[in-house]
Amino acid sequence: MFYTCGPNEAMVVSGFCRSPPLMIAGGRVFIIPCVQQIQRISLNTLTLNVKSDKVYTRHGVPISVTGIAQMKIQGQNKQMLAAACQMFMGKSESEIAQIALETLEGHQRAIIAHLTVEEIYKDRKKFSEQVFKVASSDLVNMGISVVSYTLKDVHDDQDYLHSLGKGRTAQVQKDARIGEAENKRDAVIREAHAMQEKISAQYKNEIDMAKAQRDYELKKAAYDIEVNTKRAESEMAYQLQVAKTKQCIESEKMQVQVVERAQQIMLQEQEITRKEKELEAKVKKPAEAERYRLEKLAEAERLKLIMEAEAEAESIRVKGEAEAFAVEAKGRAEAEQMAKKAEAFKEYKEGAMVDMLLEKLPLMAEEISRPLCEAKKVTMERCWTS
Repeated sequence: MFYTCGPNEAMVVSGFCRSPPLMIAGGRVFIIPCVQQIQRISLNTLTLNVKSDKVYTRHGVPISVTGIAQMKIQGQNKQMLAAACQMFMGKSESEIAQIALETLEGHQRAIIAHLTVEEIYKDRKKFSEQVFKVASSDLVNMGISVVSYTLKDVHDDQDYLHSLGKGRTAQVQKDARIGEAENKRDAVIREAHAMQEKISAQYKNEIDMAKAQRDYELKKAAYDIEVNTKRAESEMAYQLQVAKTKQCIESEKMQVQVVERAQQIMLQEQEITRKEKELEAKVKKPAEAERYRLEKLAEAERLKLIMEAEAEAESIRVKGEAEAFAVEAKGRAEAEQMAKKAEAFKEYKEGAMVDMLLEKLPLMAEEISRPLCEAKKVTMERCWTS
């Protein structure tokens, strides 16, 4: 017949052909009924509340200590499992726990007796390690392994721990007050440092801003000087070009006016010549013809003189304006103005020749008409043609 068990228990088979007994922790086994026997033992973890009331310490101070222990029968170790089977086979978990609890409590009392209250209270870890070490070495012989041990509580009925706590509390409160004062002092110092750094940073920022503003103003002034210089040069070049253009225009106007005046004088002379020929062809009486001729000559002379005066005045005015404009632009374009003036004088030479020719025309007319003036009588005959 087959029997099985879970991982939290062990089976012990004894009887026929089982010497020593067979121990199986979590598994199955075949048993021959009537000649073989099977027994079970629990491998569950046991939680023990180990209390030691009014145990006197090394200095004779009675204290009560409570610890929590976790232990179990070790099923993986065959020797420990065999020892546990010999000692606890047939017992329940509560009975096994009671045996282990009494053992632990005895070791806990023994260790308390060798320590002072201060050592137990202040170094609980050391106390727990001592209990765990001593109890483990004793319980392992029973097949039980101590999984863990922790000191849960320490107290006394004489207010000994409370008295210790008062001194410690007073010290802690003192340290707390000192720490608070130091923290406040450090906070004030840090706040002052922070304020100082803030003011320094603010001043530094203002200095940097002032430097940046100064650099900006200097660069802007330099740029303004450069821009104004370029603008002035551009305006000067523009004004110079305008002066040159005006000068050219005035020169062209003067030349046009001179040509126009010359053409007008030429037309008047042609008109005089035409009228003289007409006078010679149509006037019957010499006196009237002579008077008419002289009047026309005088009128022509007067018109010529008027036209010459106007031409001369216009020429002088234009020339004066051109010279005044040239003087105004002389400071900015003196070299070019001199060239233009030389060119203008060169052009005026032809106009002067025209003026001289017009001035000599009356004398020529006088020489031509002088024989006619000396004649006392002019006879005009009519020619008849058949």
